[in-house]
Amino acid sequence: MSSPYILVLYYSRHGATAEMARHIARGIEQAGFEARLRTVPAVSTECEAVAPEIPAEGALYATLDDLKHCAGLVLGSPTRYGNMAAAMKYFLDGTNSLWLTGALVGKPAAVFTSTASLHGGQESTLLSMMLPLLHHGMLICGLPYSEAALIETRGGGTPYGASHHAGADGKRPLDEHEIALCRALGLRLAQTAGQLGERRG
Repeated sequence: MSSPYILVLYYSRHGATAEMARHIARGIEQAGFEARLRTVPAVSTECEAVAPEIPAEGALYATLDDLKHCAGLVLGSPTRYGNMAAAMKYFLDGTNSLWLTGALVGKPAAVFTSTASLHGGQESTLLSMMLPLLHHGMLICGLPYSEAALIETRGGGTPYGASHHAGADGKRPLDEHEIALCRALGLRLAQTAGQLGERRG
């Protein structure tokens, strides 16, 4: 049997969400879990995958098995009009076999996002990503205000999950508070997965 892992599943267009995923992975690893980074292919306006079977660079594409066997999930997407990107929604819409079998019930999950503008729908995007996870019976982990960076941030960061203000060109680097909150989210999710795993064991 393989060791337990946390799935960090994201879609990134310009790299900001991917960078957040890497910081979240460091928090997960701090808790002693493997962080398995996976992405999803872009989709066309007809909602069909329009990418090669294997990405040219970065994380591999996620499979339903990656999702089925994870000990926890961190889901990330850039904001699209206050909602998750179509590519992530398309992938989640194809998880009905996992829903039918209850494969994700009781597993912890968290969410993260990146926006072009500071008030560009970060919180509504995070909430939109929570909805399918709740339908799967997952347990949502947010960021508590005991995280000092949540009070001090001048960029991204919400109690609903980690966020980042990437700027209009998507090139603004994560600041120290955004990085701290990404890592804190990964650590908290992994610690929760560990506690839940001990109770099941």
